Amino acid sequence: MLAVLRTVRKFWLTALGTAVAVALAVTFYTLGQTRIFEASATIQFDPNPPRPLGKNVDMVVDMGAGTYWNNREYFETQYKILQSMRVALPVIKRLALHQDASFLANRPAGAAGASPGVSEEEAAEVLRTRLRVEPVKDSRLAFVRFADADPNRAQRVLSAVLDTYVDQNLEYARDSTSSAVDWLGGQLEKIRKELEDNERALHQYKLDKNVLSLDPDAQSNMLREEMKQLNDELTSVRAKKQGVKAQRDELLKVKAENPTELPANELLQSPLLQQLRQRYEDAVRDRAALIGAGKGAGHPDAAAAEARVKTSRAALLAEVKNVQGAVSREFTAVSRQEAGLSGLFEASKRRALELNLLEVDYNRLRRTRDHSEKLYSLLLERTKEGDLARMMQVNNIRVVDRPLPPRSHVRPRVPVNIAFGVLGGLALGVLAAMARTLLDRTVKTPDDVESEVGMVFLGLLPEIRAPGLAAAYSRRQRRTSVVKNPELVVHESPASGVAEAARAIRTNLLFMAPDQPLRTLLVTSPAPSEGKTTVATSIAIAMAQAGQRVVLIDCDLRRPRIHRVFKLTLDVGLTSAVIEDMDVEAISRPTEVPNLSVIPAGPLPPNPAEIFHSERFKSTLSRIAERFDRVIIDSPPVVAVTDATVLSTLADGVLLVLRAFGTQKDLARHATRAIRDVGGNVVGAVLNAVNLDRHEYKYHYYYYRRDGKYYSEDAQPPDGRAAA
Repeated sequence: MLAVLRTVRKFWLTALGTAVAVALAVTFYTLGQTRIFEASATIQFDPNPPRPLGKNVDMVVDMGAGTYWNNREYFETQYKILQSMRVALPVIKRLALHQDASFLANRPAGAAGASPGVSEEEAAEVLRTRLRVEPVKDSRLAFVRFADADPNRAQRVLSAVLDTYVDQNLEYARDSTSSAVDWLGGQLEKIRKELEDNERALHQYKLDKNVLSLDPDAQSNMLREEMKQLNDELTSVRAKKQGVKAQRDELLKVKAENPTELPANELLQSPLLQQLRQRYEDAVRDRAALIGAGKGAGHPDAAAAEARVKTSRAALLAEVKNVQGAVSREFTAVSRQEAGLSGLFEASKRRALELNLLEVDYNRLRRTRDHSEKLYSLLLERTKEGDLARMMQVNNIRVVDRPLPPRSHVRPRVPVNIAFGVLGGLALGVLAAMARTLLDRTVKTPDDVESEVGMVFLGLLPEIRAPGLAAAYSRRQRRTSVVKNPELVVHESPASGVAEAARAIRTNLLFMAPDQPLRTLLVTSPAPSEGKTTVATSIAIAMAQAGQRVVLIDCDLRRPRIHRVFKLTLDVGLTSAVIEDMDVEAISRPTEVPNLSVIPAGPLPPNPAEIFHSERFKSTLSRIAERFDRVIIDSPPVVAVTDATVLSTLADGVLLVLRAFGTQKDLARHATRAIRDVGGNVVGAVLNAVNLDRHEYKYHYYYYRRDGKYYSEDAQPPDGRAAA
């Protein structure tokens, strides 16, 4: 955030200009827009419409009743229908809006000129773009709004839209109900004929199969009961048959030799047999008594007794035989009864099986008849309900609030637009300032020198203005030094900020390598007009003020300036010593600055690079270094020519001069790389022509301290001496 504020402060004119321009543009654009009015109405959607026929009677047309999601889909569908071509086209035709030029151009009534008109579909699309529906949360209401440049037309169009939509909804329900009723009537007649055919087929089947009118289930029950009774009777007869058979078998065991042995219980229970048996036993005893009395067979009593025995035995055997015959006849009757019952049971069983087969077809015909009857009843009921619903005018959509002519426009919102214009202008202004910062690739601050260029920052020199430009700057900007000779400001104004800055650079150079001091220092710059001559002169004067013997050599053999600074000529100079082998004393010139000598460039050669490559130049430079404590060399720019690159191999160190807000970072890196590629020692960089009023240097170099007090650049210390 702080960096953004600094950027805006730096380019405040750009930010302010952009903000004002955007705000004015938005203001004029807003004031020039057509005023748009918006008519509004409230409409209600009822997914559960009134049911005059009761809740149990369903409507032919589903009007929206259902679950939450079904209702939601219903609402969304109605919103889309309200904004559809189905509603818009009838409104266009009704109001002839496709021939209304002011409506099509969205201008007040009478504002637009004559128009040939457009198609009804195109006018409907225009209407749809201005119509919007806004659902009211947690309700069944919705706001319907129509925007237009004419308030009365907006109210008229919206009223037509609502009336058309409500009428279409009712008409759709009525037409759908009529269609459903007509279809139900046709189906009802068809099903009635089918029902009659099914009933006749069922009746004919009964006649053909001799099926009673009773339900087959009832007949099956009757037959089942009959079979049960026959089965019970048959079981009883069979049990009786077994009993009779057992009796017959027992009676067959009676022996004629001893008829008194009657094994069957039936024989023992017969009174006649008991009487005959008793008579027989009495005759046998009588015979035995007579024989026991000594009467022989010929005795008349014995003969009579024998005759009684035979007669009673014959009577007894005859009765036993009669009983056996009766039992046999009973067994035969029971067997016949069993056979008869078995035949009846089998006949019932066959009838039951036949009835099962008949029941399958009968049930099929009956189901068909029942289905037709049920369907006929349902269709008849729905047809009656549909007729009633068709006669009723039930609509589940109702206009709650009719639209009124709007009193005020909704667009353009002048205060809001202007406010957004101002805010947008400020934002764009900040972005413009930041864009200028990003697009500005010049070296501006010491941090740029060290982080972006990759060199050691040795100090800066404030900007020095010429006397003619002083009146053009404000009081605050006049803190910048104004002198007649900018290159000699360190000597002429030793208490100025420029002189203090030069001494700071001198101190940094001296303390960089205390064990191996930089006796030969090359001062150059990446490009022309970056102040390398001023920096070289200021550093030379600052070193001379420290009591060292310093010589300033002008090695810019293309555009020399040292001789102009010190008001010398180019008759004799560095080239004279190299070409004519002159002595150092002969080419060096003393200056008004104590301990400072100057060697001008001398006569300019056609190819300066050849001079610097020669052994004579190296020899001359060695002799000069032996004569002075410090040698400051002013050379051409690095990027423009190769002179500085060659000289960097002969100097102990190279000082690169960068102009604040003037030297490109890429150019500075290129110059540094060019010197280091040939083995030159780049000791650091000096930031020249720094405007201390800029916010980048707010906390640096405004004041310089001496003896615990602060003095401005233009102030003179009390003792009249420059700050050490």
